[in-house]
Amino acid sequence: EVQLVESGGGLVQPGGSLRLSCAASGFTFSSSAMSWVRQAPGKGLEWVSSIYSYSSNTYYADSVKGRFTISTDNAKNTLYLQMNSLKSEDTAVYYCASGLGSWGQGTQVTVSS
Repeated sequence: EVQLVESGGGLVQPGGSLRLSCAASGFTFSSSAMSWVRQAPGKGLEWVSSIYSYSSNTYYADSVKGRFTISTDNAKNTLYLQMNSLKSEDTAVYYCASGLGSWGQGTQVTVSS
């Protein structure tokens, strides 16, 4: 059974940082594409970033480029999203998703003073 479990969300002030984690199991993580997707209050889903673990190629939405960094630890089957210089508009529920179409339950990130 494929499982994705996010953690690391919370309340942070504008300009602050957070690191999200997504623990994966039930599939070959090291050969999978993985993504982060977010949903802000009252809005639709927004793709944030993707990584292809087998090539380490990374991709970012323009809204987060230069501030967020996606990475993986294949030994731990874990996906990360380092978020720096956070803005109020980054407030959302963040989901990790596998290339197989599985999603985690999400973790709330709130950027507010």
